[in-house]
Amino acid sequence: MNVDNALNKFLIVFGKRIKKLRESKNYTLEEMDALCDIDPSDFSKIEKGKTNITFRTLIKISSGLNVNPKELLDFELEKDGFK
Repeated sequence: MNVDNALNKFLIVFGKRIKKLRESKNYTLEEMDALCDIDPSDFSKIEKGKTNITFRTLIKISSGLNVNPKELLDFELEKDGFK
């Protein structure tokens, strides 16, 4: 698997993880804007794996969700890619 394919798969799984955590707290995208200062349309792109974020944004999201940053990365990897 090349790096671009691996990154794309990672971003999709990462986005799904963020969405799952957001929904488990019953937060809307608009509420995440208030909590993280991330525009709802940008947050939606993150959840869909359509954008690569910075560590700054990772910290903003983990703070808004009130979770440890490592919880955002708590998903399984397969030998040849991501689940």
